Amino acid sequence: MFSNSMTLWAGALLILSVSLWSCTTAQSDDAADCCLTTSNRHIPKRVVTSFTIQTGNGACRIPATIFVTKKGRKLCAPFPSENNWVSKLIDHILATPVQNPRKQKGKKQRIQ
Repeated sequence: MFSNSMTLWAGALLILSVSLWSCTTAQSDDAADCCLTTSNRHIPKRVVTSFTIQTGNGACRIPATIFVTKKGRKLCAPFPSENNWVSKLIDHILATPVQNPRKQKGKKQRIQ
């Protein structure tokens, strides 16, 4: 009887230690926001505000271009060297001047 209870406790201790180890490992990994696939579907210039380049190194496995829309959506497109329309859209974003926020009508702005 002693042998069976020791085996049971050893098994429970092993399961507990493995589950705690896996929880700490999962919490220490930084979650990466990656494109897992890309779409060759053209994205209209008028909806895109910015972009980032995802290299195939590190946590993200595939090279891609991540376009951010005015509504905050992230759209995954092919890497710029792989597709001409992606390069043209990047050039358009880089050429577009940054807009200043609009002044509110009827209110004076305080300068500090």
